Amino acid sequence: MGIRLRGSTWWADYTTPSGKRVRRSLETSDKKSAQELYDQLKAGAWRQERLGDKPDKTFDEAALRWLREKSGKKSLDDDKSKIRYFLTYFGGRSLAGITADEIKAAVSELIHRRGKGKGASRITGQPVTDSTRNHYLTWMRSLMRRAQDEWGWLDKAPALAKAKTPNRRIRWLTKEEAARLIECAPPHLAAIIRFALATGLRRSNIINLEWSQVDLQRRVAWIHPDQAKAGRAIGVALNDSACAVISEQLGRHRRFVFTYEGRLMRLDANTAWRASLRRAGITDFRFHDLRHTWASWLVQAGVPLSALQEMGGWESIEMVRRYAHLAPAHLGEHAKRLDSILGGFGTNPAQTKKGSDVETV
Repeated sequence: MGIRLRGSTWWADYTTPSGKRVRRSLETSDKKSAQELYDQLKAGAWRQERLGDKPDKTFDEAALRWLREKSGKKSLDDDKSKIRYFLTYFGGRSLAGITADEIKAAVSELIHRRGKGKGASRITGQPVTDSTRNHYLTWMRSLMRRAQDEWGWLDKAPALAKAKTPNRRIRWLTKEEAARLIECAPPHLAAIIRFALATGLRRSNIINLEWSQVDLQRRVAWIHPDQAKAGRAIGVALNDSACAVISEQLGRHRRFVFTYEGRLMRLDANTAWRASLRRAGITDFRFHDLRHTWASWLVQAGVPLSALQEMGGWESIEMVRRYAHLAPAHLGEHAKRLDSILGGFGTNPAQTKKGSDVETV
């Protein structure tokens, strides 16, 4: 046992104090460096088993293990973006030496970056929202807790409390605003906007929708579990408006329903979207707000929240309750219970009393 050369790379081969045999690449072709790393690994294994020391892992190692274990995660690209950001602060650092204050300081320096051309990133200088900061804190907290609870790399993970964020108001369009937006959008985008308003689907689900996921005869479409945010399949009932939009796309592409000049549209292409909003005179509105508009219109039309939850593929009813205030009519009968009490009060006598002795308030 010791170090062995395999091809051009040195490998370690040793047994831990508990009798476990370890064979791993030392990822170097230099024999001296390989021997030093071998000695460190063997001594570290002894300290961990005999003295209870935790392995001294770096943030980089934790991030790589996270990516390996989360390789099937739908939002893995978001995780990669967070990792790239935190590497600028904690790259090469011992995981155990990273404090909660340092993490919060790094998150506080988040600013907007906007893509401009292939592979480019432009810093706008504008601070991100508290909600975005919380997403970064939540990810780092998950990483640290996994390092503590599952990997055994930390004795205690840093305590990271999320910042309180105000409930964001629901932004939705009126019928007139929606009509203006569709009229001001180029044809390929107008079709997507109409379909989003008719189905409530997220942009990624619309852009990646394939003909194999649509049945116009049965008037249904479906989103596969690996495409849905909640990880569950969604059945989409296609109304007349949705069917009309899909019918217009027939024959344009062999695989995808919505395309631009014969190509699959980019998920992050916002130039046409922003220009359409500007021409329509609509401000403070994201593409995702079309989903809010769809849900708001349905609730105002009397659709129960339980049905809306199923139609939108939301994971819990709590996520749908944000729309409840748009349909207060069902509370009318409860509000009327006060009529029998308030009705007996009649008119305030002071309001009908004549003369100069009436005090004006």
